[in-house]
Amino acid sequence: MSGLSARRDLQEAAALERRRQRELQRQGRIFNARVRTIGVDKDALDAQVKDRKIQEAAEKARNEELANEMKRNDKMMCMLEERQKCNIRNTNKAVSDFQKNFQQPETRREFDLSDPQALKKDRPARLSDNDPRCTVSGLQKFMGEDLNYAQRTKFQKEQLREWSLQQQRDYKNALADKKYLDDLHDKNRIELDRKTMEQQRLEEETRRAVCAAIKDFNKSQAAELAERKRLDKRQKMKDDMDEISSQLQGDLLSENPDQAISSFGTHRVITDRWKGMNQDQLMAIRSFQQQQVLEKLRLKEEERQRDAEWDRQSMQAARAQLILERHQARQNRECRQALDSINAQLSQEQKSKNIYLKEEEYSNCPTTWSERMIPK
Repeated sequence: MSGLSARRDLQEAAALERRRQRELQRQGRIFNARVRTIGVDKDALDAQVKDRKIQEAAEKARNEELANEMKRNDKMMCMLEERQKCNIRNTNKAVSDFQKNFQQPETRREFDLSDPQALKKDRPARLSDNDPRCTVSGLQKFMGEDLNYAQRTKFQKEQLREWSLQQQRDYKNALADKKYLDDLHDKNRIELDRKTMEQQRLEEETRRAVCAAIKDFNKSQAAELAERKRLDKRQKMKDDMDEISSQLQGDLLSENPDQAISSFGTHRVITDRWKGMNQDQLMAIRSFQQQQVLEKLRLKEEERQRDAEWDRQSMQAARAQLILERHQARQNRECRQALDSINAQLSQEQKSKNIYLKEEEYSNCPTTWSERMIPK
């Protein structure tokens, strides 16, 4: 749990850091006057819309291709399942036919025990050496005395051989069917891998085409933006040159003092055209500033004297406080020493009293411990 909480804390810290970085980048874009755009950049929005449409068209084409591929795969899987069901049905039918033709109840060794026609087929005790009713307890036939021993053994060997050949054929057929199914599965896997690689190749080509289109569009946009900036720069330089020539030829930069005289009187001036004061006015201002400097120096000196007086009084108060604390500490030390001596004296008296009480108790006891242990 501690590992999960630590991982969660790291994820939250990373998310906060990413949010903080995005906010700093956004503030940089907003408060940077060089890259800030007033209003809406319609060209950028149109480019974003066009890029979005291109991406949506590519995504739609890829989804349609995947849907068609899924339909083809589903159809192929249905065909394979149908073929597998048909093979299973044929195998079951072949097994049933084999049991019907070669494994009939009459060929079983113990069929005579459950033969429904046993009573109708009942014969005398012994008809021949091949009579199955001649058991050992009946003493009708002994081992090695039958007349059809050679034919019987030959028939049994032939039957065993036929059974073995049939089992071999069934095993070979099963192996062939399994190999066919494995080959079919491998072919389907190879085909699916090939189609997957083809789909990936088509997606890569589509992605490259989209990237190339976006790159060409960005190049055209960059060229258009550079041309627009060049024209804007040329127009701005022309406007600046016109403004500079206008300012140089005007009264503002020529510093004509008559342009600042107001039409309401010579004692009033036009503030946006006024070029400064004369020497008398400047001398009066400098004299007033010198008086302000002297007044400020006097105030600083008075403040310094007040601070010095306050510091001296603070030092005296601190020295008196220190002397008082030392005197109080001395009195506390003397009181503690007196109290310690009194406590020591009382402790000594208490010890002496305890010793006296113990001696008194021992002297008043009638018998000793050894006398108590002796039985009467």
